[in-house]
Amino acid sequence: MKILIIGAGGVGSAAVSILARRSFFERVVVADYDPARAARATAPYDDRFVAAPSVDASNVSSVAALIRESGASHVLNAVDPRFVMPIFDACFEAGVTYLDMAMSLSHPHPERPYELTGVKLGDDQFAKAEAWQKAGLLALCGIGIEPGLADVFARYAEDELFSSIDEAGVRDGANLAVAGYDFAPSFSIWTTIEECLNPPVIYEEGRGWFTTPPFSEPEVFDFPEGIGPVECVNVEHEEVLLIPRWTKAKRVTFKYGLGDEFIDVLKTLHKLGLDSTAPVRVKGVEVSPRDVVAACLPDPATLGDVMTGKTCAGLWVRGMGKDGQPRSTYLYHVVDNEWSMQEYGHQAVVWQTAVNPCVALELLADGRWSGVGVLGPEALPHRPFLDLLVDYGSPWGIQELPV
Repeated sequence: MKILIIGAGGVGSAAVSILARRSFFERVVVADYDPARAARATAPYDDRFVAAPSVDASNVSSVAALIRESGASHVLNAVDPRFVMPIFDACFEAGVTYLDMAMSLSHPHPERPYELTGVKLGDDQFAKAEAWQKAGLLALCGIGIEPGLADVFARYAEDELFSSIDEAGVRDGANLAVAGYDFAPSFSIWTTIEECLNPPVIYEEGRGWFTTPPFSEPEVFDFPEGIGPVECVNVEHEEVLLIPRWTKAKRVTFKYGLGDEFIDVLKTLHKLGLDSTAPVRVKGVEVSPRDVVAACLPDPATLGDVMTGKTCAGLWVRGMGKDGQPRSTYLYHVVDNEWSMQEYGHQAVVWQTAVNPCVALELLADGRWSGVGVLGPEALPHRPFLDLLVDYGSPWGIQELPV
């Protein structure tokens, strides 16, 4: 297996550090719009890791040419969702396996955005699923932490734990703190704005997918391993669009513990138009307001040394157990920032995101995972993934909750 990673930011660089401890691949080429970032990501490791020249991830021909030049058999998209479709299409053109950690962008319903879906996350990719299938190619979409591991948990819950699932609800939270900053998101602010200010999507059997206002339906969820109670709200996320395609869950939701301050900042950005991606002219220069916000904030990948705490991602499943009795179970994965920094030199959020595509690549390399078309993680066997994740030194947990 020869791997091309496009994007040498926090997640791409963390993936390199994780892969450096594995032996299932022949070579990893890392490409970025800034070749210096790719060089920094690969420099500490052996000669299996190579930095590529600059790549324009928005240009299908440019990406396809890089794929061919690199000799890659598998491409991991580690850039923000704006570039999903060019990289996705380039992989099809080059005839290689594609993996991403976020899917193609949504577009709200033009008249009733907080009731009806418009273009949903991943719709642009699923529209091309038949072509991928006919070509015998695999696009494995949403294989980060969220989406990703929660989708594997959904497969596990349906196959081994539950006879019927009333709700599969992703619940993510953390007690991370960043010293020295009044406001410093631990993940890409560009992606965070996209997720949090778009209308959240909910799935219900018999109704299908529908939307609600941002930050709706707040609830307090008690996270494990010392994180404790965190208020979570509805957020748009790919799991809600993926899990119903391959499981029989009657309701699927995604709620994230953002905190009042974070929500207030996002609401203010929206009120001022600073969440917009449409360029505006400033002193003769065209700039995107959201890109300006991102440029003004610290790079999340650089915050590990001043960050403390843990981050938790998981799936809360409620329904009937295999024994015919009501059951409520939380399947989760926790990463302590102190551990990830000490072991890998990467902060917890980006490391937790990066480990899952690395596990998936190894499963594809040895044949334990295989398929064609546009698939989510829940379309593939859960047990090999969960076992290999533990082998990567990153155990997952299971907690029974009151029914």
